[in-house]
Amino acid sequence: MPFFKAIIIASFLNLFVFVGCKNSENNLIPASQNENAIKRDLPEEFKTYWYDGNAEITSYNLLQERYGELRKGKAVNIFVTEDFLPKAQVKANNISEENIPVLKLNQVKKYVTGIYPYSVMTSAFSPLNSTQHAVKLSFSMQEWCGQAYVQLNNKMEFEITSHSYFEGEADQNLSLPKTWLESEIWNLIRINPNQLPTGDLSVLPSFEYFRMSHQKIESKNAYGKLMQGDSLSTYTLEYPEIKRSLAIYFNSQSPYEIERWEETHPNGLKTTAEKLRRIKSKYWSQNGTQFEFLRDSLLLN
Repeated sequence: MPFFKAIIIASFLNLFVFVGCKNSENNLIPASQNENAIKRDLPEEFKTYWYDGNAEITSYNLLQERYGELRKGKAVNIFVTEDFLPKAQVKANNISEENIPVLKLNQVKKYVTGIYPYSVMTSAFSPLNSTQHAVKLSFSMQEWCGQAYVQLNNKMEFEITSHSYFEGEADQNLSLPKTWLESEIWNLIRINPNQLPTGDLSVLPSFEYFRMSHQKIESKNAYGKLMQGDSLSTYTLEYPEIKRSLAIYFNSQSPYEIERWEETHPNGLKTTAEKLRRIKSKYWSQNGTQFEFLRDSLLLN
């Protein structure tokens, strides 16, 4: 009996260790791959447009609210697909089975306030193989007073790191429950606007909003609305608590190009961006002086 009892105990311990290892392995899987997300099947028209080896670059005339006034400037949206490392959450340089495809948006704004300029950039990386949330967001702002940087990584929760030169915001690390992200909406429009969130929602506003208004980073109650027209459709987020709204106007047919947007601020002023020009380009390889004419084609000079 002692021999059989030892076998039973050993078997039980082996089972416990096996289960424990399985749980540990699951915990090591990036949450961006471990969410209850639906596999996304991309239509051929999406692949034809986005997998042609080019980025889509669109320039906009910008009227940006800052310090209670509207400032003239330029905005640029750069959309491109790329392979992404889900664990390191950076662009993949090599082909690997671990890579996931993402649609990346780099949105850049440049404008002047009085004597000094602002440069603002937001990046959003949205997976194309499933309907999960963006795997990463980053935001940076530079102006003569100083600079700020915020990064969100999609892990077991949203892990956020924030650095700012303002007192009370200097260096922060926080975790937030997963929710809709305002900055991922732009990518979702380009992927499939029929999957945009509507109705009463919990949304994390853009990091641009938080750093410009010096508010605590937290999700807000919002209402999402999609209005689809024959040629132009509109997606709107209304934030009653902070008296702010965002409306994005895009073409109703694939590839759903973004034509303009409006952001209404709590002070009643409205930031607007109107499309200037749009090109498809391998911009990363066009860094010689002979390519500067392309900025003219975007009306950026």
